[in-house]
Amino acid sequence: MTFDILNKDNIVDFIGDIFHRRGADSYLGEQVTMSEHMLQGAQLAEQAGAGDILIAAALLHDIGHYTNEFPDDALAKGINNHHDEAGAAVLQAFFPPVITECVRQHVAAKRYLCATDDSYFGKLSDASIHTLNLQGGPMNAEEITEMQKNPHLKEIVQVRYWDDAGKDPKVTTPPFEYYAPILQRVVDGFAG
Repeated sequence: MTFDILNKDNIVDFIGDIFHRRGADSYLGEQVTMSEHMLQGAQLAEQAGAGDILIAAALLHDIGHYTNEFPDDALAKGINNHHDEAGAAVLQAFFPPVITECVRQHVAAKRYLCATDDSYFGKLSDASIHTLNLQGGPMNAEEITEMQKNPHLKEIVQVRYWDDAGKDPKVTTPPFEYYAPILQRVVDGFAG
């Protein structure tokens, strides 16, 4: 499937194509694939009673692993691939700011929570601790203050919690196609 020009009519198919072609990729040392991880995030959001916006944000939070020019194994080699920024950049023309901020800030949210919640670090997987070190470690006081100015902080933190919980190899989720209509509703409702 080729996508010469992305628009609101084909962006969901484009994302679905990524899930189908690359979703079985390893997820940075976790026991789930990339698609299993992102689908688990969406399922957790749905189970929590979240609306379409947060379900979409949870589903798409790691899409940047597929939209940048760094090698697939960059994190394994000790390189931060900045998938948060890459994902937000590709989504911002099609999805509302709360979603792109959840994508852009989900790495920062891990750093934020490590600095502001004494119990949070102990819940991270080994792979997540490894990437935390590559991503700058816990935030300092200045970074915390800046993060707290984000009008979408509550949503960003919630998506981060689903991100952390979406790593269970025993969980079965609906396929991407189940969530595609949710994504399309969000895209159709965004007048970006």
